Amino acid sequence: MQAMSKVVIVTGAGTGIGRSVALAFLREGYSVALAGRRAELLQDTAKESGAAGSRALVVPTNVSDPSAVRLLFAKTKEAFGRLDVLFNNAGTGAPAVPLEDLTYEQWQSAVDVNLTGAFLCTQEAFRLMKTQSPRGGRIINNGSISAHAPRPNSAPYTATKHAITGLTKATALDGRKYDIACGQIDIGNAATDFTQVFKDGVMQANGTLASEPRMDVEHVARAVLHMASLPLDTNVQFMTIMATKMPFVGRG
Repeated sequence: MQAMSKVVIVTGAGTGIGRSVALAFLREGYSVALAGRRAELLQDTAKESGAAGSRALVVPTNVSDPSAVRLLFAKTKEAFGRLDVLFNNAGTGAPAVPLEDLTYEQWQSAVDVNLTGAFLCTQEAFRLMKTQSPRGGRIINNGSISAHAPRPNSAPYTATKHAITGLTKATALDGRKYDIACGQIDIGNAATDFTQVFKDGVMQANGTLASEPRMDVEHVARAVLHMASLPLDTNVQFMTIMATKMPFVGRG
């Protein structure tokens, strides 16, 4: 059927940035497919949106599983008829241990979710967006400040987020002929459960612990909405949004 509103898939929609972005899209009138590993958290996101939850589709999804990703996109097309925006947000970290102490499994888990998951979703988005009418759409990747600079003991996460930058550029180039735009948002210290520890103290490059400022995650949601709202002949290729006083710009 033809969608009555623009359609978005948000991965990692059960918690943190993904939940805030999904709620912002729902409030703005979009139809939103909520993807994530835990169905109960996705249901909570839909319920939190109130009446707008009627435009939410809950699809439990492991983005590192190709068959699960194919099902996510098939269900989205079946429910809403098309796809206008994909927000590749699902991500995972690894234990903050010395690089030489990481296990192969810990490395592979980060690669599977952060990089392979984003690629698989991008691939399915291409297949749908290039064949739908009107043709095209937009892909927004969550790159993170870690796409620019590492924290201590973060090799898997940092490596995958640097790789997302390459995927963003390749996607933007390869999507041109299909009217598919791709951009990346790099987020620093959004106030979510994941960054709660930053208030108490997080390891710095010089080996000390220091409390770091955070920003309201709602600012991130509004930034993603802005990127998504642009016409397809205009693209925010890269955006950095961060807590102003976090130790990123300069020498810490």
